[in-house]
Amino acid sequence: MKILRKFLDKIEPKFQEGGKFEKLSALYEMTDTLLFTSDKTTENAPHIRDSIDLKRAMFMVVVALIPVAFFGMFNIGYQDALAQNETRSWLANILFGARVFVPILLVSYLSGGFWEVLFATVRKHEVNEGFFVTGLLIPLIVPPTIPLWMVAVATSFGVVIGKEIFGGTGFNIFNPALVTRAFLFFAYPGAISGDRVWITVDGVTKATPLATYAAGNETSHTWLDMFYGLIPGSIGETSTLIILICGLFLVLTKIANWRIITGILIGMFGLAYITNLLASASNNPMLELTPQIHLVVGGFAFGMVFMATDPVSAAQTNLGKWIYGIMIGSLTVIIRSINPAFPEGMMLAILLGNAFAPLIDYYVLRGHIKRRQKRYA
Repeated sequence: MKILRKFLDKIEPKFQEGGKFEKLSALYEMTDTLLFTSDKTTENAPHIRDSIDLKRAMFMVVVALIPVAFFGMFNIGYQDALAQNETRSWLANILFGARVFVPILLVSYLSGGFWEVLFATVRKHEVNEGFFVTGLLIPLIVPPTIPLWMVAVATSFGVVIGKEIFGGTGFNIFNPALVTRAFLFFAYPGAISGDRVWITVDGVTKATPLATYAAGNETSHTWLDMFYGLIPGSIGETSTLIILICGLFLVLTKIANWRIITGILIGMFGLAYITNLLASASNNPMLELTPQIHLVVGGFAFGMVFMATDPVSAAQTNLGKWIYGIMIGSLTVIIRSINPAFPEGMMLAILLGNAFAPLIDYYVLRGHIKRRQKRYA
């Protein structure tokens, strides 16, 4: 590491103002601070000492996503083996899935990274760390049959429209990975939803359990199948078990906020029980879904752990996080149950939560100020 440090220090002047590669300074800074903790300190107060900076926080999220990605690759191979009545080892399934997942991942990072570096170069600031996570999230929230050109177009839209036009990481209102998913859903609905997004072999299609429930049919998968993740679905969203374990890691390391996650569960369980009571008075099959089913189908668990807890687009106050979480959990059930044509409600619920997060924090702070004014009046 000392050799690498000396090499980076040696070439640094070439990337500074007046250097030969001045226009590529953002790339040098990104590489340097990714490999080594920055030794720069603020010149004015406040001075804060902390071992975790933004890049390290994002790196922890990437670490938590790695098990999800590996299970997603395994499940791609496993679903294909089922369709062909074959028996494969874990490793064989992962290698099969890697041939599908890795190209999507590369396109996501290359297309999104291009815009990140371009905006950083034009604005003459550091490359935003947020894309280390966004670039991995995007391949995990799409089906394995998504065309690569759609990934490139949608990622570009999510990064530019969802984040960069607002000023980059820290200024975006919406989660850019969810903006990417929303763009795909509304621009190319046939590629992101329905029973043809899981084509394993010629002539074989698989509907996700959520799509099956929305059609009023019973899925052949057991609850444990759905909990473990041995079902068709977006690459990283199927295994509730793996997602919850990784979520626990993020909560214990204080990267994800437990109030948001708990609030989402409270909102989902509460509204699901209400819709279950209303099911007898309606022929809508989605009203009959129990809270346990909502938890393990679609992108609920993944969105709860990795999307809703985004520290930039989520609520910032403690009370606001409770309200924000309960709102998302409740809206997910409402969208899924009231509008069966749009069964996957988690994405839209989080985007709506993102839009209301600043307003929620505003009124929470106003309430604190009013209480203090009365106390000292």
